[in-house]
Amino acid sequence: MVYPPSFSNIWRWLAAGAICLGVALCAPRASAQVYDATQLGQPRIDLGAGWLVHAGDDPAYARSDFDDSHWLPFNAATDSLHTLFPHSRPEIVWYRLHLKVPPRGPNLALREYQLSSAFVVYTDGVPLLQVGSIAPFTPYDNSARLMAKIPGDQVATGFIVIALRVRLSPVDWVDAYPGLRDWKLALGEDEGLAENTWLQTIGESLLWWLGDLTLIGLMLGALLLYSAQRRRTEYLWLFLWGLASLLPLPLNLFSMLHTFPASLNILIGLSDLFSTYFMARMYLAFIDRPIGWRLHVYLVFASVTIAVIEPLFFVGALNTVQFAFFQAPLTLLISVILPVILIARARRGNRDAGILLVPLFLTGLYWDFFYGALLLSQIPGLRYTAWRFFQSLRYMPVGPLPFGPFNLNAQDFLNILAPVTLALIILLRTNRVSRQQAILEAEVANARAVQQVILPDHAETVPGYEVESVYEPAQQVGGDFFQVLPDGAGGLLVVIGDVAGKGLPAAMLVSVLVGAIRTAAAYSQVPAEILAQLNDRLMGRTDGGFATAMAVSIAAGGAVTIANAGHLPPYLDGRELDLPGALPLGIISGTHYETTQLQLAPGSRLTFYSDGVIEAQNERRELFGFDRGTAISSRPAAEIAAAAKQFGQSDDITVVAIRRSAAIATAA
Repeated sequence: MVYPPSFSNIWRWLAAGAICLGVALCAPRASAQVYDATQLGQPRIDLGAGWLVHAGDDPAYARSDFDDSHWLPFNAATDSLHTLFPHSRPEIVWYRLHLKVPPRGPNLALREYQLSSAFVVYTDGVPLLQVGSIAPFTPYDNSARLMAKIPGDQVATGFIVIALRVRLSPVDWVDAYPGLRDWKLALGEDEGLAENTWLQTIGESLLWWLGDLTLIGLMLGALLLYSAQRRRTEYLWLFLWGLASLLPLPLNLFSMLHTFPASLNILIGLSDLFSTYFMARMYLAFIDRPIGWRLHVYLVFASVTIAVIEPLFFVGALNTVQFAFFQAPLTLLISVILPVILIARARRGNRDAGILLVPLFLTGLYWDFFYGALLLSQIPGLRYTAWRFFQSLRYMPVGPLPFGPFNLNAQDFLNILAPVTLALIILLRTNRVSRQQAILEAEVANARAVQQVILPDHAETVPGYEVESVYEPAQQVGGDFFQVLPDGAGGLLVVIGDVAGKGLPAAMLVSVLVGAIRTAAAYSQVPAEILAQLNDRLMGRTDGGFATAMAVSIAAGGAVTIANAGHLPPYLDGRELDLPGALPLGIISGTHYETTQLQLAPGSRLTFYSDGVIEAQNERRELFGFDRGTAISSRPAAEIAAAAKQFGQSDDITVVAIRRSAAIATAA
């Protein structure tokens, strides 16, 4: 923006051209120290030396021709306002700098950074930069690097007067160096200064961005893990902690290049309210430590306290020391309570507790040093030494350790250490689970091999009867079982059943039952007696579970005796048989099982299902059902199993069909 030449500039040109009047007219200028900035050999010059300072407020202080010869000299690199104003803390302070610049040099610009929450920068009496409102006082966020080009007509004179009107709140006066510091105001060629600003912004924020990106990836991974392992609540707390921590992210990104009312930082308070609570719950869940009511009450108290005091601090209602005092519950939680709990768990052999202790201990140590240095800086004899250490821990150019074009400080390190540590724990857990999964898969493969041996893969050949059987487990191993055994007298003994549950535990119980069936069949062919022996065999072995079963004796002449223990009734020539109900196996010892007798005519067919046929379910959550099961019960066993599986298998499917041969029966 080009400003018209002011009257003071015209006067200065005329005075410079009149040698005889120059000494008299330029006397006020000569009395002030002039900062020489004619040699711009770098992207920026930090304006530290040559300032004049004065407490009070008068619009005339901004004018270029104002007589400031009685003002106090001030070096922004070394001096403190506490020294200049030892007995007062003025709300408004003015700074002035007489600056010599190259009149025909490059376009010049000023850059401000963290000067105050309310200020105005003037060049030759013209406002150039403004943040917040000084009167009435309305604080603004000052974390952005703001830049403005100095009007060309001012640069053309060769001399510029920079005036700063700065509002200093009680928060500012807690600092050992309130107000202007040399790194807070810089002069440079506008394009070079803009590039330097971007480089500094990226360099100071890179690790912070990297930490947030790591946290986002960790959150998504935790959400996926929780969706697969609902009982692992630490993954849910991890996701919620990350979500709460990232709540102010849009505002933080905006604040890098823009200013806004400090009251909007209430988002940070809300973020800390939830992130503090979720963080503690996450740590406790990772080490399987239940939270008692006392700890829960304290955790809520610490979370609410930090959420209340942070907005008050940002608007200037609390100074830094008061903020540190009210943050003591949170500091105690991070520095003492949680580390003690983690140490106790680590001593009991909890590896996750030992890993989690590292970032928590370092974070607690950081805040202890941070607030300890802040409190020591309030002691006059230790003020400046403690303050320099305090500043070295913060996000400021004077403190971070340079690493090439980037800056690394303690808070950046801790910001990325926590998610990296959690990612390490999840990685170690995944590796451990992978090894356990490999062992389990080997056990399942062995169980499947055993099941293939104990469950018949082909029908027994018995003259006068045709036997069909199909077994389709829902997993690698299943809980269905059946045995078709010749009775030695030209008949058959059929036992079919279903163990409650799936997978390896059910398969192990199947092995027990099949062995018990073969043992019982060696001594008795009576269905009720076989079920009674199986029931006694299962008592105390099911861990609260049970198994349904049906035993059927088919004599050579077609006489059928059926005993049922809670299993689905069979189908005779497409009609469901009506059998008396009974308790499944393994529930009550000494259960008596009733029997039903019928005659299997030549050419008739008995079909047995497991509940995997009836309970097959399609995408619309519709069951295969008894009607469909009855309708297809006369089809070959392979077709019945295929129909149920195609409909939507959700459980083990077993189909056994026994048909009496008409030709042999007639001959008999």
